[in-house]
Amino acid sequence: MTGSDIPSSFRLAYVPGVTPTKWVRVWRERLPHTSLELVQATAAEAPELLADGGADAGLVRLPVDRDVLSAIPLYTETTVVVIPKDHVATAAEEVSLAELSDEIVLHPLDDLLAWETLPGRPAVERPATTADAIELVAAGVGVLLVPQSLARLHHRKDLTYRPVPEAPESRVALSWPEAESTPDLVEEFIGIVRGRTVNSTRGRAATPPRPAKDKAKDKAKGDKAKRAGAGGTRNRAAAGRKPPSGGRTGGQGGKRGKPRGR
Repeated sequence: MTGSDIPSSFRLAYVPGVTPTKWVRVWRERLPHTSLELVQATAAEAPELLADGGADAGLVRLPVDRDVLSAIPLYTETTVVVIPKDHVATAAEEVSLAELSDEIVLHPLDDLLAWETLPGRPAVERPATTADAIELVAAGVGVLLVPQSLARLHHRKDLTYRPVPEAPESRVALSWPEAESTPDLVEEFIGIVRGRTVNSTRGRAATPPRPAKDKAKDKAKGDKAKRAGAGGTRNRAAAGRKPPSGGRTGGQGGKRGKPRGR
């Protein structure tokens, strides 16, 4: 895309726990004249934001309504249990759901995990947000299961976490409004997150073919250069050729040596 074909900006939504920094850096290197605007949204808000045109694309958590939004899964996150640093579970490298059976497991209203059956014992009330649940873990009220990126986002010195392999996992995807054809700038971003090179024909518009008259001019210039090069080679070869045997050399003219005296 060149000139007026390039929109002035691209709006990218992203949800908590997702870090788009490396992709934004590549975007700015490849499309310096098309600004990328980051739009932060909760996991619940992001799909509606995209559907309403509040962003051109978004890094969201699955599932999304595939009748409304297109999506390309990017990666799956490990689920961890957030616990106080003095909790007995810190002695292990990972924790099973069975080991949490006697724990109060906090279940915030913005929980991202698709539980069939919640582990442990329920709290008296559900915290409104994950951030609120983290505060309750620090107060010793219970433990919390979240995608690992959220445990890192809400890091505290008095808390730690351990993987829980049996727990449901959260998948992150690149999503955009469903349409007959994918917008060019969305294709650009797809190429970036998938690691395509800058010369890839997918993810960016192909370079338009050169007009035939320009190709003819280039060919004529090339032929002329070849002829000039060939002529120079012949001249250099002639200049370096030795005179035939018995010939006269410059500076000696027609002089002959004097006969030796007797």
